[in-house]
Amino acid sequence: MTTVLLVRHGQSTWNAAGLMQGQTAHVPLSELGHEQARAAAAELRELRPGAMVASDLHRAVQTAEHCMAATGRRFTTTPALREQGYGVLEGRPSRELWDVVDWTDVHWAAQGGESLAQLHARVAGYLSDLQAAPPADVVALVTHGDTIRAAQAVVAGHGPEAMPHTTPHNGSITRLEL
Repeated sequence: MTTVLLVRHGQSTWNAAGLMQGQTAHVPLSELGHEQARAAAAELRELRPGAMVASDLHRAVQTAEHCMAATGRRFTTTPALREQGYGVLEGRPSRELWDVVDWTDVHWAAQGGESLAQLHARVAGYLSDLQAAPPADVVALVTHGDTIRAAQAVVAGHGPEAMPHTTPHNGSITRLEL
């Protein structure tokens, strides 16, 4: 059995501004986000991960750097742990999207984006590979809210239509067993 510790990145400057981030690569952590990342890193140190992998998006990498400083554990990055892509909607105020996004259709995607079904399939593939060849008994994955929700559904044996509705808080750690 492999324990997976899903660390959600700290608050980003776009989280604070209420902007849709998706896979926009350059978005950094806010000052609060750095505080949240340091707190998550301190908690992670106590959980003793034997390996750490992060999304390659800047906000996750910055969070992983805090985790590395606290645990002494180096990390690798992968695009497999990125947030759901929202294509042309990225950078727009999130509140404007409630009338644009079809939240009921798991196959809906914005132009240039990714559907929940595609996100779910990407995360399922990554977790399957991780389970087949775990780098350690306890693995920390520094990632994003929708990616964590997809991982929760995958591990529970559910499809994308049954992803949890609640997104974990910035700087939180969600524990799953593979």
